Amino acid sequence: MKIFTPVFLFFIFTNLTAQKADYDSLISTGVKKIYQLKFDEAENVFQSFEREYPKRAAGPFFDAMILWWKIRLDMYDEQYDDEFYDKIENVLDFCDELLDENDEDSEALFFKGGALGFRGWLHSIRKEWFDAALDGKDALPLVYESYKQDTTNTDAYLGFGIYDYYTAVIPEKYPFVKPVMIFFPDGNKERGLKELEIAAEKGKYAKYEALFFLMISNYQFEENYDKSLEYADRMLAEFPDNPVFEKYKARSFVKKGDYKTAAEIFAEIYRKCSAGFTGYNNRIKREASYYVGNQFLRDGKLDSAYAYFRECELLSQIVDKEKETGFLISSEMMLAKILERQGKYDDAIAKLKMVLEQKEYKGSHKKAETRIKRMENNPKKNLKLLNDGKR
Repeated sequence: MKIFTPVFLFFIFTNLTAQKADYDSLISTGVKKIYQLKFDEAENVFQSFEREYPKRAAGPFFDAMILWWKIRLDMYDEQYDDEFYDKIENVLDFCDELLDENDEDSEALFFKGGALGFRGWLHSIRKEWFDAALDGKDALPLVYESYKQDTTNTDAYLGFGIYDYYTAVIPEKYPFVKPVMIFFPDGNKERGLKELEIAAEKGKYAKYEALFFLMISNYQFEENYDKSLEYADRMLAEFPDNPVFEKYKARSFVKKGDYKTAAEIFAEIYRKCSAGFTGYNNRIKREASYYVGNQFLRDGKLDSAYAYFRECELLSQIVDKEKETGFLISSEMMLAKILERQGKYDDAIAKLKMVLEQKEYKGSHKKAETRIKRMENNPKKNLKLLNDGKR
């Protein structure tokens, strides 16, 4: 019997290794499908995973992440919020059942903490700061306990990094949330960025999400546009048709003052929007229209510039349901500039009067009034009116 023991153990080890490889392969495949925006295929993968591993929390968690990315494609659209919250509740209940059986289940602890973290992140996007704070406060100890149980889980650094970084920077940007944060452990943005780097370099399932947070953190808060561009490029190398990464790449070039390169990227985004690529919606098409039009204006191609700014204006009227945004006001200012250059003073003035009826945006009212006065006192305009009256 002893002769066969090593063979038997080898068989068991090989079988367990194969199961682990299959487990990891299914999750990795499903995660990539999410970032490729192939949501139906991702659902199929995770449904297969849940049938194969009915007692593993990864299945319901990543199923919720499919909805998370549907939300992320248009953060202003709340149509998926309720369904996402329901999915998160399902993850929490599932993890609690596993923890009732084994309170040291590192995977259940990790995914419960992750579920709370992403729910809290959506609460913060919706400016529901108290709920966001509660979820963040509850999530962090779970992720720490999970890592304590399994220190090989480098995905935990995503949670550490998000907490450390945003706990430090959010109160700086939104001082009114400081009272909510008083009972929280202090964050540290430098440490948070390093932790996100660890997750990006060594994470098994969280590396792409870590790269995403590094991209937006450097863009929005650090204003390090070379870095945000670096992370966008890394993501686009694997997911070239993801509009979120493509948009931040273009925006980074705008911030760097390289409008020509930004316009080239936005032109590709515009093409994908027109072709109906998944996730390339009217909101991103509106943004692309503006920057493509802006480059045509810089190149002196007024008719082409007018066409793109006009589309930006029309798309803004569709997507901005509640109030005007900078894109609507700026596109109308640009349209007025083109009309003025073309000698169409009455049309330009009419467009600027529309600006005056909208909210103030970066001195838009004063600029509009100045330009209206300039055109009304323009001898060329008066001569044109005189000649029109003789016809």
